[in-house]
Amino acid sequence: MSTPPLLQVSNLKKHYISPKRWLMPQQPPIQAVDDVSFTVARGETLSLVGESGCGKTTTAKSVLRLVEPSSGSVKLAGEELLGLSAEQLRQRRRQMQIIFQDPYASLNPRLSAGEAVAEPLRNFGVGDRKERAERVQWLFSKVGLRPEAAKKYPHEFSGGQRQRLGIARALALQPQLIVCDEPVSALDVSVQAQVVNLLMDLQQEFGIAYLFVAHDLAVVRHISHRVAVMYLGHIVEVADRDTLFAAPRHPYTEILLSAVPVPNPRTPARRILLQGDPPSPASPPTGCRFHTRCPLAQPVCAEQKPALSAREGQGEHLVACHFR
Repeated sequence: MSTPPLLQVSNLKKHYISPKRWLMPQQPPIQAVDDVSFTVARGETLSLVGESGCGKTTTAKSVLRLVEPSSGSVKLAGEELLGLSAEQLRQRRRQMQIIFQDPYASLNPRLSAGEAVAEPLRNFGVGDRKERAERVQWLFSKVGLRPEAAKKYPHEFSGGQRQRLGIARALALQPQLIVCDEPVSALDVSVQAQVVNLLMDLQQEFGIAYLFVAHDLAVVRHISHRVAVMYLGHIVEVADRDTLFAAPRHPYTEILLSAVPVPNPRTPARRILLQGDPPSPASPPTGCRFHTRCPLAQPVCAEQKPALSAREGQGEHLVACHFR
């Protein structure tokens, strides 16, 4: 019998309704996330990738209910989260945390580093003051910071050190799931590698599952177990890391991977140029949302929405395309 997934997201939607203005017609809703489904197993890293504005961060925040979804289902360890009251959700937040993109804006400048990391412990009444101080020292050592640095304030740390503080704070309550919202995009390349390796080491030690949002496909290839590709609020392809990078099937995934720089200047780059501008999420195309820019598009693409499914012999490699 297969193990049930830790996180199960089904038909998730987030539509933003514009306020009605006087003497102006009601604007159509912005379909930031529309009918997204995926799972994350215990101890697994699922990466969400795609161009800016495709709905990656909105999806991740909707899973945690930092953004309230319009409809759908989000289950953590089999429990539905979208129907929980505010107090019930607060108790479940011990099991799901987030690492934000900006390591400085996500820290309170009025709190010392130690106080910031201990804040989740205080909020949930974990231990007394001495036990919390010991826990903070242990967390600092786990993320590669000196325990005596707990007295410093965020502005006294480098960008990489501040992100380590964010990771320590996310680990404080021993969650099962951590959403990583582009956690290394604001860091130097050398520091990115340190933080990514730290996340992988912590996952191996504690069995944490990551929902990893990123633009950098080199980072995604290094840290992921599986990858989900998003375009205009839809997931168009899901596969394990090696399969997706070696044999992408959806035309958008092929174009996305072709944009990755080739490290060897003698190796000819195979660039696939994407034609046209992205459609507006307020008025997305009918059928396949990528058909207005797709080199394989046929009339059926504008009429029928392709299901995200696996073809015969492709295992768990899911793709939403009529011709792939």
